[in-house]
Amino acid sequence: MKFRRTEPRDLPALLDLFAEARGTIAKLGIDQWQDGYPYRETVLADLDAGVSWVAEIDGEIAGTCACIEDGEPTYDVIEDGEWLTGNDFRRYLTIHRVAVAVRFRGTGVSRELMAFVADRAVKAGCGSVRIDTHEGNRVMRRMLEKNGFTSCGIIHLENGDRRIAYEKLVDRTEDER
Repeated sequence: MKFRRTEPRDLPALLDLFAEARGTIAKLGIDQWQDGYPYRETVLADLDAGVSWVAEIDGEIAGTCACIEDGEPTYDVIEDGEWLTGNDFRRYLTIHRVAVAVRFRGTGVSRELMAFVADRAVKAGCGSVRIDTHEGNRVMRRMLEKNGFTSCGIIHLENGDRRIAYEKLVDRTEDER
């Protein structure tokens, strides 16, 4: 598996991948991403900012995520818990817009993607990785927990929607993979 920054030529494949992910989420009976998110404009903004990454297998995009090192304003307030690194800690990497192609699910892509993200966090000097997901997204929650993330509490998106917040501590030993 090869990881690389997303390129403009990847846009059609990513839009298809996100449409596929929306279908999977819809089958869970939850409304997350059902309004067309991630929007084309969001994907283009990630690409322009250099935060979008793809996992490739034999030249085919198997998965993607956005890795943001600037923090996440919606993580400033957490309810019913606290971050593993404390609520005032600012040196963390945030993951958004995670998706794995149906064809590659169950092959270790999500595990490798999470290991790649942890490595990026270490290289950026971050002490942890944070992510959030819909409470009903059992598939994502299970994947996060299998990959060493801990449920820390509830955050609210800008529109007020509740999300379960997760964090994983990273250290130099992760850099030696």
